[in-house]
Amino acid sequence: MSINLNTLETEQTNPNSQNIDVMDTIDILNVINREDQTVALAVQKVLPEIAELVDQIHERMMRGGRVIYIGAGTSGRLGVLDASECPPTYGVDASLVQGIIAGGFSALLKAKEGAEDSLELARHDLENIGLTANDTVIGLAASGRTPYVIGGLDYANEIGAYTGAISCVYRAKISEHAKAKIEAVVGPEVITGSTRMKAGTAQKMILNMISTTLMIKYGKVYKNLMVDVQPTNEKLVERAKRIIMSSSGCSYEEAADYLEQSGSNVKIAICMAITKRSKNDCDIILKKAQGNISKAIRSLREGDDRTKS
Repeated sequence: MSINLNTLETEQTNPNSQNIDVMDTIDILNVINREDQTVALAVQKVLPEIAELVDQIHERMMRGGRVIYIGAGTSGRLGVLDASECPPTYGVDASLVQGIIAGGFSALLKAKEGAEDSLELARHDLENIGLTANDTVIGLAASGRTPYVIGGLDYANEIGAYTGAISCVYRAKISEHAKAKIEAVVGPEVITGSTRMKAGTAQKMILNMISTTLMIKYGKVYKNLMVDVQPTNEKLVERAKRIIMSSSGCSYEEAADYLEQSGSNVKIAICMAITKRSKNDCDIILKKAQGNISKAIRSLREGDDRTKS
């Protein structure tokens, strides 16, 4: 797939950093910082497109669908990073949000540039995880033209999965192969073509938004607290206690007791602390609400209000 790189916004020369090689350290840092400040504004412009993608994914997740990020190089690494942070942060199964990088696991540590040029490799990678029509495949490519990503999106479309494309150029090639198109154009990099910088930051911001919003809608957040945190070490046990305290107003000692009674299940512990019901009752309540603690508590309170009236 040939393309004139000079037409890509990510490959343009940045006039603000043309003399960066002769600048003092603080001046170099100032240039980088000023350029980084433009990234959030570029992402702001595509919030409606991000919202559309999130809503489509959420519908499919509630039917058992998964989210699969695919990409090469920096984009692929960012997808793997975002996916890998979902289980410890929100207590979801590692299969719910997955990151696939061209060239496999070893490409996380050492670049495998040739892997991104294959139109067939992503198809095989997606076949290996048993991609279904309920799943969503999100292609990541700063330049918007990576053949690996295009091949993966085409396969996902063939089997009826939902598809999204995240790039940092206008009229990205991968946008033509996806239903949801997100083009966060951050402009030329401080170092020409070094898309691990502004483009990478934009992709990381967007992936944070997508996974965080999905987890909120999936019931993994109560108020603004991570209520499905897995207390697997001392720091996380303390965090779990603080979450129980903050969400229910109980004391530290009570939070520790509820956490123990719940079998280290933070959502059940919160339900027990707020409702003063047993572990078994709270387990049933949460199951009825599909594990969504926010919906469960609201439902109980609405029921209490109806009883009082």
